Amino acid sequence: MNSNSYFNAFILVFLAGLIWSFGAVTVRYMDDAHTYVFHYLFYRGIAIAIILLIYLILKEGSSFYKNFLKIGVSSVLGGIFLATAFTGFIFSITMTAAAVTLFMLAAMPFIAAIVGYLILGEILSRSTLIAMIIAFIGVCVMIYNDSISGSALGAIIGFISATGFALYSVTIRWKPETPKFTTVFLAGLFCAIFSYCVLGLSFKPFTDMPAINSYLSLLHGLIVASGLILYTLGAKYLPSAELTFLSLMECVGGVIWVSIPIFGINEVPSFTVILGGGIIVLAVIYYGYGARKKSEPVLP
Repeated sequence: MNSNSYFNAFILVFLAGLIWSFGAVTVRYMDDAHTYVFHYLFYRGIAIAIILLIYLILKEGSSFYKNFLKIGVSSVLGGIFLATAFTGFIFSITMTAAAVTLFMLAAMPFIAAIVGYLILGEILSRSTLIAMIIAFIGVCVMIYNDSISGSALGAIIGFISATGFALYSVTIRWKPETPKFTTVFLAGLFCAIFSYCVLGLSFKPFTDMPAINSYLSLLHGLIVASGLILYTLGAKYLPSAELTFLSLMECVGGVIWVSIPIFGINEVPSFTVILGGGIIVLAVIYYGYGARKKSEPVLP
């Protein structure tokens, strides 16, 4: 791998995290967010699936369908886990501060390390174990002063979302040949189908959602899908430890966007959230530093 490929991959993954970071801002502009969670998930899931399908057609032309012929158990499971992550993110961020949700997602690499060890027998290094302990302390600090009916419950759902991403990552390691773009397509489709079922197997409820929420859900779908495309393209040239470190931009950027006045949200994190989140960031940085020389498989 030459230096130009590495630098280009660095830019792609950095931009992916930056794009994803605007997801928190998008959700915050919703009208009566609690009422329209499943409506939002339906439109966003459809948008993700359509965008991924268009990308495959543009990328591979008439042979794009061959990706779907490779779908197997790992693809379906990966789609379910990723759909769970998509759903958990929206529920979490509509129940608690954006910072809590985003920093819970920052714990995803450590969850993946644990699950990878238990399921795939991947051995954890001492530096990884230390990083996971530090991250766990950060999570405890972050939700220490919150009641279970508020931010703490949102943090738990955020943790479920992070677990979904971790399990999705394990399915990719389990079957490296898994078509990654089609797995994301399935995740969007599963989100839409699940939301449709919850809302009573009728399209009538979708007409009740404010128009602004419909536009925001489609925009959020574009944000998620675009970030995943850039992330996967960059993943061809960067080891997983560096990918994890660079994708942290989503968490850091999201907290910044919802707190600065320019977006009009002014959601200033509490001291415990800032402290706990800072501890998690340090844990991820430490993890990335310790793993920088490892010879990890990259995404095909």
